[in-house]
Amino acid sequence: MPKGYHHLTYAQRSQICILKERGDSKSRVARSLAVHHSTIGRELKRNKGGKGYRYLQAHEKALSRRSVKASTKIDVEIKAKIEDKLNKQWSPVQISGWIKKHCKDSISHQSIYGYIWKNKKQGGLLYKNLRHQGKKYYKQGKGLSGRGCIPNRVDIDQRPPIVEEKIRLGDWEVDTIIGASHKGVMVSIVERRSKLTKLVKVFNKTAEEVSRAIINQLTPIKSFVHTITADNGKEFSLHAMVSIELSSDFYFAKPYRSPERGLNEHTNGLIRQYFPKTQSLQDISVEEIKRVENLLNNRPRKVLGFETPSEVFDRLSAGMI
Repeated sequence: MPKGYHHLTYAQRSQICILKERGDSKSRVARSLAVHHSTIGRELKRNKGGKGYRYLQAHEKALSRRSVKASTKIDVEIKAKIEDKLNKQWSPVQISGWIKKHCKDSISHQSIYGYIWKNKKQGGLLYKNLRHQGKKYYKQGKGLSGRGCIPNRVDIDQRPPIVEEKIRLGDWEVDTIIGASHKGVMVSIVERRSKLTKLVKVFNKTAEEVSRAIINQLTPIKSFVHTITADNGKEFSLHAMVSIELSSDFYFAKPYRSPERGLNEHTNGLIRQYFPKTQSLQDISVEEIKRVENLLNNRPRKVLGFETPSEVFDRLSAGMI
């Protein structure tokens, strides 16, 4: 059973939403997220709205509540106790527990951390007493870092066989393209049957930025989105949010198996003709990206019987309406 308490993340809240929608119990949701079942119960009770539990609203409510708590003032006497224990290299958790046990007051370890960071911004050195001096630390062997550590990842083995056959419209592959010196990021999205390509520039490679880009690009053609397949990059860790917004299934290729996303890899190679690896993507305009997208979608392809991707997509989508 998971120990300790940690705030739920945006990704976890989106996963709770999709798991509850498919009918999973609170206990099953808790096991999927590796948290205590009481955490799920508390989350559903405190952060649901008039229309039930929705991850965007839930996350906003949680952040708002946390902001109010963080603004709570710490009196002079408690500050003195905190600084005294920090100078003895006690951790914020130990200090919080000691104060709760031996004093009339109570203060959370998160508030103590907040006090330490505020002190640091003012030029103070309290953070020097922390074990890792405020640096992020990941325990080895816990699956908290590295590629492939994606919550509720669904392997490509579970993807319907029809996707592999490339006979229907609506199965997409997604990837990110990075500019030279890691400057600039582009998301490439390609449909397996028609080879239709969508390109969009994002500010950074965060899961939220990439997920929002995918959703914005595919929402206008949501009826023609059945599955999405990606590699195991952490920028796709909000796959549950994408699935909910697009009413689609999201799958992940096996690590280091680029042929399982061969179309996306091939398409990225075509894109590199216009944006080579030696070029930064930081200053490329939206108009230039759109120009390249149009070039790729409006030239005939041998694999399509010399139709263009746009022609195939329009013909097949018209037949599905």
